[in-house]
Amino acid sequence: MAVVFDPFREMDRLTAQLWGGQTATRAPRWMPMDLYRAGDHYVVNIDLPGVDPGSIDVDVDGNTLTIRAERTLRGEEEAEWIAQERPSGSYMRQLSLGEGLDLDQIHAHYENGVLSMTIPVSEQAKPRKIEVQSRGGQQQIQGTVTG
Repeated sequence: MAVVFDPFREMDRLTAQLWGGQTATRAPRWMPMDLYRAGDHYVVNIDLPGVDPGSIDVDVDGNTLTIRAERTLRGEEEAEWIAQERPSGSYMRQLSLGEGLDLDQIHAHYENGVLSMTIPVSEQAKPRKIEVQSRGGQQQIQGTVTG
């Protein structure tokens, strides 16, 4: 069996222990995400590989969307770890949601280690046509209403 030693990884580990002690490993970890708008909804994709789907918790409080998840370390009780590079513990991410979103219609789905959420734009915030009337007849003007 070959043993690989990476001095930079070891320095990162030692620095984390020095600055944070044991509490740094218990603090919620960060989740990488992508966010984009597609027509009348936003899509959020968050990488959560190896997370038990039952541990994922998505909450909306006011305009704050909070995502929490837990990844547990798997191994035999009496195992002697040779390398342990995959992070475990709590994950958390909060997003501030702007006005004009339909927070009651958020849909979340977890598949292949990715949590995907669809956040629709509310009907009031969608672009629409406004009919303009004049003495000479009716005309339609295309535009958007912001509110």
